Amino acid sequence: MRTDAVLTLNQWLSPAFPVGAFTYSHGLEAAFEAGWITSAADLETWLTDLLTLGSANADAHFVAAAYHGRAALSEIDAAARAFAPCRERLLEAEAQGRAFCDVVGHVWDADLAGLTYPVALGRAAAIEELPLDLALTLYLQAFVSNLVSAAQRLGPIGQTEAQTVIRALAPVCAETAAEAADGELTHIASSSFLSDIAAMKHETQRSRIFRT
Repeated sequence: MRTDAVLTLNQWLSPAFPVGAFTYSHGLEAAFEAGWITSAADLETWLTDLLTLGSANADAHFVAAAYHGRAALSEIDAAARAFAPCRERLLEAEAQGRAFCDVVGHVWDADLAGLTYPVALGRAAAIEELPLDLALTLYLQAFVSNLVSAAQRLGPIGQTEAQTVIRALAPVCAETAAEAADGELTHIASSSFLSDIAAMKHETQRSRIFRT
């Protein structure tokens, strides 16, 4: 494993990278408001479903598809947009993708523009010849870490509990990364309906601290 590849991916997926991930809860705010998540155990189950059955799993496939480039990038990106179940989920994918493309385009001189976040990451990793397995695993861990951080601000979940959840989900991130690595678009599916409903409910929630 090349050290420069590890450091580049850590930089791209760090909370310090300016994609604004901390402003999105991926529907968690509505889920906490509705009482669907009340503990660290609930949160771990919720995130496990996203990794194995839901949006995080689909995102991993889009990253891999863009990396392999067997289909046209525009086709992969259109599929990623189509998989957004509501306006706010599409906002997450578009806004973070736009920010990622802008920074990577300037700093790494990469030809990226107008892509959703997972597609942009996959394409950038391919351009920089970074290892796909590591890119997928770190992408999923960053996804989990961001939502665990959001959950700490939303409910009675302490720092130690939060880190326990992230550690517990590390093997699930690795398994999902391995499963998605072929980048086959026909393998993409999502069935975490309650998470999708939470994202839709958030659009009309009266009191909000997150954009989604």
